[in-house]
Amino acid sequence: MSDDVDRASAREAEILADALAAQARRAGLTGKTPADSAHHCAECDEEIPAVRRRAVPGCQLCVTCRERVERLNR
Repeated sequence: MSDDVDRASAREAEILADALAAQARRAGLTGKTPADSAHHCAECDEEIPAVRRRAVPGCQLCVTCRERVERLNR
């Protein structure tokens, strides 16, 4: 059973990384490096996880705040 959970968790991480990379391409962040990313969210000051900083180089917002901005911009 744990093998199934491990595979599902790994697949979830792959899907998230792919989605974040696609979002970075759409947002024009592909020329940025993880060093260009903020370590803390510009909106809520929560720490931005290293995984997000690597997946979306140049990010300035945590996932929660970014989602909120996108919902407001619809």
